[in-house]
Amino acid sequence: MRFLVAIKMAIHDRSTTAGAVLGVVAIIFLVGQQLSVFFGLLNLMSVLPDHSVADAWVMSKNIRNSDSGNLIPSSYIDRIIGIKEVEWAEPILIGSGLFRRGDGSFEPVRLVGLKRPRITGGPWSFIQNDERALLDLESVVVDKLDLRKLGHPYLDEITEIGEKRVRLGAIASGARGFQGTLVFAPLEKVREISRTPPGRYSAILIKFIENSDKERIVSQLREILPNCSVFSSEELSKLTRNYYITNTGIGGSFLFSTSIAIMIGVVIITLTMYTSVLSRKKDLALIRAIGGRKRDIFVIVISQVLFIALLGIFIGFLLLSTLLNYTLGSQIPSYLPKEVFPALTIGALFVSLFGSLLALKVALKTDPASVFH
Repeated sequence: MRFLVAIKMAIHDRSTTAGAVLGVVAIIFLVGQQLSVFFGLLNLMSVLPDHSVADAWVMSKNIRNSDSGNLIPSSYIDRIIGIKEVEWAEPILIGSGLFRRGDGSFEPVRLVGLKRPRITGGPWSFIQNDERALLDLESVVVDKLDLRKLGHPYLDEITEIGEKRVRLGAIASGARGFQGTLVFAPLEKVREISRTPPGRYSAILIKFIENSDKERIVSQLREILPNCSVFSSEELSKLTRNYYITNTGIGGSFLFSTSIAIMIGVVIITLTMYTSVLSRKKDLALIRAIGGRKRDIFVIVISQVLFIALLGIFIGFLLLSTLLNYTLGSQIPSYLPKEVFPALTIGALFVSLFGSLLALKVALKTDPASVFH
């Protein structure tokens, strides 16, 4: 009964209710949009460790992220494959170069050299051709969203990187980097372009035999390779993300913008709920005068807040889902883990209840005798 009264009051005072709903929508949509871009950027930061299919990475000593480090010798591979739980160990070589566009201009790119024929650490999803294109020494692979920056090269087009002839052999999907445009190529081609000495690599990727004790093997690798950094892929991904969040200002920027969105929602909800209570003060006094208790007033106000919050959450998620579907596969890095949705719902409910405290305080102080004045 009290819940129905709250619903009727909310529907009757449509303008005030619409304002409160707008506050909840602002929280869900703005915070959700900020989080989707944030998580999208996180995926770009650690794209290589996350998709390498390797269990561990060996890199130079004291690295701070997966994108930096000195070269390491190929002799380490012999030590690694001596461990019986290691299924394979493959090197990769990361370099840089200038990609010649069709109009003669150049675009800087990050080269990821992969050893044939395994092509470990390479692209994981394709829209044209597949990883077998990299078996050709001159073939390279780029992401579909980077084609515009590279002058819209077509499949099998011949061009140059670092004045070395290359051919676009395949087009990938989801293989974008945080530091720049990724171009995957055979390791020998990257060595030629970047003029890296033979027998030197940027990292060694390691795959363990199934059901092996990963933590124990990683510890063993650290013992036999004291002059290297050895991380599981998960550890390297976390290290890289933490580095960019703390050293680029991204974390502080998104925290600030998210806080502003929440503050806007709280202010809108507080003002509209307070206005609603003031406008319905006589009605609340009448309820008290005919025998209603403070508990009844409390339930009515809270029910009204929950009704408004749930309606705003529904509309907010509807708008957010539309935005996410629209930006899917676009230049905007947008990704929202499923765990965010219940967390965002609980947060919006909490903020809505918090914003209604002032209105609730006024409602509970309503004098039943005022109805006779």
